[in-house]
Amino acid sequence: MALDTPNGTRGPRPPGSSRFARWANLKNAEHIRRKGSRNGHVLVIVTVGRRTGEERMTPVRSFPDRGGSRLVVASNGGSARNPGWYFNLQAHPERARIEFAGRRIDVVPTELHGEEREHAWKRITAEAPAFAKYERTTDRRIPVIRLTPREGQATG
Repeated sequence: MALDTPNGTRGPRPPGSSRFARWANLKNAEHIRRKGSRNGHVLVIVTVGRRTGEERMTPVRSFPDRGGSRLVVASNGGSARNPGWYFNLQAHPERARIEFAGRRIDVVPTELHGEEREHAWKRITAEAPAFAKYERTTDRRIPVIRLTPREGQATG
């Protein structure tokens, strides 16, 4: 299914808005790409900017899913707007990949809807309750995206 969740009208300011936060995010992404995260739950989603055409790297929490896929949540800290990487995936889904611990995996992004999203959301919020809090702070339906390795690639 298409990435088609609209922005909301209320929510806190998005995280990472300051110059320092963007710098720290980049350093964190570089570390995760090379060595992975401490607990293995964070990966870097690499997208292509919808307006700039430049590669963008964003560390995101991931949850294992069937067939080597990963689920990621476009929470943006409960902000009214979907995160930039969501719009980049929307514009260039064919150029998406994930990176962690020295691995580069091209992925196919698919937004979950309906019962499938609800089932995944319950699993995600049971494991990471902060996402349930984000959902309460905004009127936006927080997208859950499945990142499936492209043909012939394994997540390891």
